[in-house]
Amino acid sequence: MWLTADQSRHHFSWKQLQPPPLQSIARVASPMAPPPPSVTVIDEARVAVPRPTLAAAPAPLKLSPLDAQWVALPLIQRVLLFDDVPAPFESAVASLRASLAATVARLLPPLAGRLVHLPDTGEVAVDCSGSQSQGGVRFAVAECDGADAARLAGEADHDVGFLERLVPVLHADALPAETMAVQVTRLGGGGGGGGVAVGVALHHAVVDGRSVWRFLEAWATACRGEDPWSAAPAPTFDRGAVAFPGGEELTRDVLRKHAPNLPVATMPQFLVEGRVNLSRRTFTIAGAQMHRLKQRVAGGLTASPAPPSSFVALAALSWVSFVRSKNSAGAIADDDEEVYLFFFIDCRGRRAAFDPPVGEGFFGTCISGCLAVATARDLLSGDGGLASAAAAVQAEVRRAAEDPLAGWEWMSLVGRIRLTRVVNMAGSTRFPAYEAADFGWGPPSRTELVTMNHDGQVVLVAAKGGAGGVQASVSLHPAHMDAFKSHFEGYLD
Repeated sequence: MWLTADQSRHHFSWKQLQPPPLQSIARVASPMAPPPPSVTVIDEARVAVPRPTLAAAPAPLKLSPLDAQWVALPLIQRVLLFDDVPAPFESAVASLRASLAATVARLLPPLAGRLVHLPDTGEVAVDCSGSQSQGGVRFAVAECDGADAARLAGEADHDVGFLERLVPVLHADALPAETMAVQVTRLGGGGGGGGVAVGVALHHAVVDGRSVWRFLEAWATACRGEDPWSAAPAPTFDRGAVAFPGGEELTRDVLRKHAPNLPVATMPQFLVEGRVNLSRRTFTIAGAQMHRLKQRVAGGLTASPAPPSSFVALAALSWVSFVRSKNSAGAIADDDEEVYLFFFIDCRGRRAAFDPPVGEGFFGTCISGCLAVATARDLLSGDGGLASAAAAVQAEVRRAAEDPLAGWEWMSLVGRIRLTRVVNMAGSTRFPAYEAADFGWGPPSRTELVTMNHDGQVVLVAAKGGAGGVQASVSLHPAHMDAFKSHFEGYLD
């Protein structure tokens, strides 16, 4: 999520951030196109989560400075599509509900908690005690008779409006606010088998991307009747591990800056409304294509004889394709203009970030911002542009390894740049989006992050089937998507 700084007062203005309206270029549905399938919620209740097996529920978890930046920003909504679930829908729902309760109670109590405002101190915490009203996890069951699950899973272009109907919306505009909700939707009707969509919404002040996949993997493993953490570190929640100089006062300062009206935490509507007008497309890069891309990038890197990582190669490819698509449309006309690529680095396990380092089992937000910078000319020069982009990303990765927390207040970092010139890379080529989400019916046919909010956002996960493949989902101005696709796929041939 992007903010723009008012440097004279050292705080942020949503009005400065708001991009130009997209109405003039928004996609217009064909008059002959059928209406989108309707989704009807047929049941909504709260999954009662027993108190943890610990002697007592964890004390309220006060947010760290890393968490606090997300209190009034868009949530994480992800959908998992299964086009052929052999179990009857009612049985699948019952298994999902029971395993969710067991997983959260035993391992992840913050996901059944509430974000609460502590007016005496001005802080925000996660209350895991169950003492707040409406305890447990909101769990909705829905049906959509008009959806073809296999077609939906196979389409490269996204129907954003329909995907949004397959995920729940968290009630988070004011505290106390829920931290997670679930929606399970039957696709195609019928009493047995067929397609199922599992949608989750999680508050970004409680989880980052790595935590999301740890939760989904634990839930899926429990649904299969196995031990979720038999081969992984047990989750920990202590925000004291994320130790900043200034401690709680620094967190309060972050909250005053980015959520000044607490307990009201209303998210700016343009961050939600604008994304419906953006084009969305998913690219699947096979392992062999990734290998060729890395070799192609390595051929132009004079300072690094070794092939780049999959992340660096795809970041460079996305960045170059973005700049060239904008340049061909006249949106980036000045070759001397700076262009940017923003991404997050995981601070777990990094002694250069925290000493002692935050453990690999930390469940929360533990990411810091990184910003690679180049000129448009650097990225427009044939194959040399790809190498220039990769070199800039590698340099920022090296800098972040030496000083991971230099960009921890990432909202200020991006507040100094033009948002129409930035690619926002999210996710990771290592997130096991398909392997981890097998609830006993096999891996999903498709999984997507629904909350892609920006022109120039790219979300990475490991592709279905492994073997080094990567799924890259792109959100872009509609007028620029075809050119982006041409450049992106052209480098993969």
